[in-house]
Amino acid sequence: MKKKIVLAGGTGFVGTYFKKRFSELGYEVIVISRNAPSITWEDTEGIIQALEGTEMLINLAGKSVNCRYNEKNKHEILHSRIETTTLLGDAIKECQHPPKLWINSSTATIYRHAEDRPMTEETGEIGTGFSVDVAKKWEETFFSFQFPEVRQVALRISIVLGADGGVMIPYQNLVRFGLGGIQGPGTQMFSWIHIEDLFDIVMYIHKHPHLSGIFNCSTPNPLTNRELMASLRKAYNRKLDLPAPSWLLKLGAIFIRTETELILKSRWVLPERLVNEGFVFTYPTIDQALSQITNKNF
Repeated sequence: MKKKIVLAGGTGFVGTYFKKRFSELGYEVIVISRNAPSITWEDTEGIIQALEGTEMLINLAGKSVNCRYNEKNKHEILHSRIETTTLLGDAIKECQHPPKLWINSSTATIYRHAEDRPMTEETGEIGTGFSVDVAKKWEETFFSFQFPEVRQVALRISIVLGADGGVMIPYQNLVRFGLGGIQGPGTQMFSWIHIEDLFDIVMYIHKHPHLSGIFNCSTPNPLTNRELMASLRKAYNRKLDLPAPSWLLKLGAIFIRTETELILKSRWVLPERLVNEGFVFTYPTIDQALSQITNKNF
């Protein structure tokens, strides 16, 4: 019999990539999402059956934060994370043979705006504001469940880069249309991870049963926004592009119905636990990541 993986919220950018990679490795992949043909969140019995005897449950579910933070969207962002995590925890309680490993998404946005020093799992300072509150409640909900047979890991994931979606699409468009200059002050730190390294982290944790708790998922080589945009221009053969000051970003965010936090917050996050455990990144630098992404796209 094939070993089984359950992907909750497995239809987005990361989930689609994970499903493909797990399938390539010979796993049976079962997806839980809002719509058929996946198992739907309303099908409690189907979720319990899917979790029975699975090697690993990976929960990626949650409404995208790429939207305006009005009251309706804030409610959906928070509750889509809390409710799905709670539902999965309750389903595990009903399993005769629960998953050996439960990996739950979290976010590196949980740390404060940092331009003075990097944030690690041990020394990082939790920030304030809506996004931080969501991250804290998400992790609190996840770790409120404790199972003697289930190893639990929360991944504080930084911005994920890959060729087939995610933030690379808007960044590519900015550069192509001559808007690939610095964004805001340009000094804000950009912590990121290549999607293949994120998948490899999951597999590394899976193969090392002593690992549990919280892990930062980010490259050991974060960079400033100024450096990021210079690397993007180099990757797409643009010599000079127009900058976007903070006031213009805030104005533009209203029209494209998003928030400038995604660009202007300084995320300076290091994967200290992974590095200390001996995990090796395939794409540790932005130039290596962009080389793979652009070669695949063009």
